[in-house]
Amino acid sequence: MRTEEGPGRSGLAGREGVGMSSLFGTDGVRGRADALLTPELVVSLARAIARTLLPEGGMALIGRDTRTSGPRIEAALVAGLTSSGVDVRRAGVIPTPAIAYLVDEEGADLGIVVSASHNPPEDNGIKLFGRRGAKLTEAVEQRIEAAVSLPSVRWAEVGTVRDVEAATARYQSFLRRVAEVDRVDLSGMRLVVDCAYGAASAVAPQVFRDLGAAVVPLHATHEGERINVGCGATHLEPVSEAVRRQGADLGIAFDGDGDRVLLVDGKGLVIDGDRMLGIAASWLAGQGLLSPRAIVATILSNQGLELWLAERDIVMIRTPVGDRNVFHRMVQEGVQIGGEASGHIIFRQDAPTGDGILTAIKLLGMARNQGVELTSLARQIPLFPQCARDIACSHPSVVAGMDGVQGIVREVEREIGARGRVVLRASGTQSVLRIMVEAEDAALCRDRAEHLAQRLQAFAQLSASSCPVPTEASSQG
Repeated sequence: MRTEEGPGRSGLAGREGVGMSSLFGTDGVRGRADALLTPELVVSLARAIARTLLPEGGMALIGRDTRTSGPRIEAALVAGLTSSGVDVRRAGVIPTPAIAYLVDEEGADLGIVVSASHNPPEDNGIKLFGRRGAKLTEAVEQRIEAAVSLPSVRWAEVGTVRDVEAATARYQSFLRRVAEVDRVDLSGMRLVVDCAYGAASAVAPQVFRDLGAAVVPLHATHEGERINVGCGATHLEPVSEAVRRQGADLGIAFDGDGDRVLLVDGKGLVIDGDRMLGIAASWLAGQGLLSPRAIVATILSNQGLELWLAERDIVMIRTPVGDRNVFHRMVQEGVQIGGEASGHIIFRQDAPTGDGILTAIKLLGMARNQGVELTSLARQIPLFPQCARDIACSHPSVVAGMDGVQGIVREVEREIGARGRVVLRASGTQSVLRIMVEAEDAALCRDRAEHLAQRLQAFAQLSASSCPVPTEASSQG
């Protein structure tokens, strides 16, 4: 029960270009912890979540990664939720996919993760999961955001706060059960496991040891001030070098919250999400377990993978960027596997969201059960060269839609040919305009990506200064 109390204090500033709405992006709320996620904003957001999703009370499960701002953001969430009549269960530092799993197991109504995923330490964010562990839809997030600025309410009851018992151990048990079903035995393997100073640190090394591997942990301590800095899935050089130095079979690199993974060998080969999708789809199809014969990927996934799958009578269905978009399309199409090139892979039979540790276990098991090295399977999938560039931009979605910008993109598309692609999009997590050029020729790909970035930089600068946007003729430079 609630009564009107007075005007709300959201602290919500405009975030145009970061997502479809001003607060939520492609993966929840994300930004500089000290600038965006103020105590006032987080409390208001928590109350809006309760008002929108749990008006009669309920239970929310909260976890976080290792960032130093995590405890104070968690405390503000707890204050906002409990003052709105919601019971809170705290899981502590734990990978994001563990919350997706525990929400269902605990019978919670909502899961919340305090994390900015692969972003730098000064950033943080808030991700939301529904009763079954799936991320909320954009429509639901927009309803929550609309409620942030509504008047505050006084609740008749205050929620309770408790810690979840053995949260990490229960998640590890779940991973071992998946491995047992898939008959995964890693005996004799030597793995370098890079945890990016993040939430996977207390989970991943032990799980791989339990499956029989000799593990060399790397960046596997809870040091939130160093999360993702020069390590993990966004910086693969340290783990690749450690594989060479240790004589290991493979390196496994997670991001800060453990929902995505990339694999590397000691020779520079990167097994990204596209190759993982190809390996998994081929294996499942061979076992008669890929029905329908399709996967879901995003607009950034490689054409080389799409053509390779087509040769095997497997269809690639594309969605906008974001593992939430991938999952909901998987459900819509009845597809069992989907993901992103960045390493978010969803095995829908096992989990409703990307899980880096689970993905690594399943991929290693597929290779072992075929009696081949994972790197050998990866090399069978030819990928087109891709070149990515980022442009810092205060209004990326505005710039991306400008007529002059679209004209430049069409020009580059003509130059790279019919089997080339240009993807231009506003980041869903940062104030950045992202450019991706794909072409059959690597030199042409690099050249046109650099050319496009230089051309679009002028539009970004003029947009930021509110000057008139140049015409196509005046922007030739």
